[in-house]
Amino acid sequence: MSHEEDAYGQEILAAYEGRPSYEVVERDDGFIDLSGGAAHYFQEYKSWPRWQKRSVKFARGKVLDVGSGAGRVSLYLQRRGHKVTAIDNSPLAIEVCKKRGVKDARVLPIEEIGDFQKNSFDTIVMYGNNFGLFGSRRKAKFLLKRMYGITSPEALIIVESVDPYDTDDPAHLNYQKRNRKRGRMAGQLRIRIRFRHYVGRWLDYLLVSRREMKEILEGTGWKIKKFIGSGAYMYIAIIAKN
Repeated sequence: MSHEEDAYGQEILAAYEGRPSYEVVERDDGFIDLSGGAAHYFQEYKSWPRWQKRSVKFARGKVLDVGSGAGRVSLYLQRRGHKVTAIDNSPLAIEVCKKRGVKDARVLPIEEIGDFQKNSFDTIVMYGNNFGLFGSRRKAKFLLKRMYGITSPEALIIVESVDPYDTDDPAHLNYQKRNRKRGRMAGQLRIRIRFRHYVGRWLDYLLVSRREMKEILEGTGWKIKKFIGSGAYMYIAIIAKN
């Protein structure tokens, strides 16, 4: 990915350098969402939401941080004594990770996690709603099987998601209806990130309910160990091997 296409990385780099930062999310139906910026990618543990604080306690051993962003989770786990490998498909995000002190940070898209050897990790963390990186039901099942192969027998996945059905916004409900007509999961978004004049690539981003997550795990070697809720539409799943 070129720096011109790395809009996500550009916003993270801007925040790291103290410049104004924001994030525009464009959906393929024309819907535009403007976030408050990249500050949450840099949050210290004391400012994390309570459900993230609870769930990170399950991390053990060698950790793979998928979609590491600016490295907030990797840095916390490093300080806790874990050996952490941070991966992201954004070259600039990984550059910021390294500048902030992440010892092992690599430009690697989730699609290439099969490059790791067997038993490479004891925990995989996917914070920041990063279940979305699985993209689709089919791709999620494929990648979960890959994750099974690169992890130890007692490994866990700690992953954050959003329930797409916890909304009454007509724009979202109509999009879900449109997805179903196209044979896609209701919460399967087609989006891209914009920042200043930078425009990212289109990608599929998957939002699922707890029930849908359980269904996706079937046949992958993984099962739900525990759900940790936010009290709203966000939740974290602790996933263990069967």
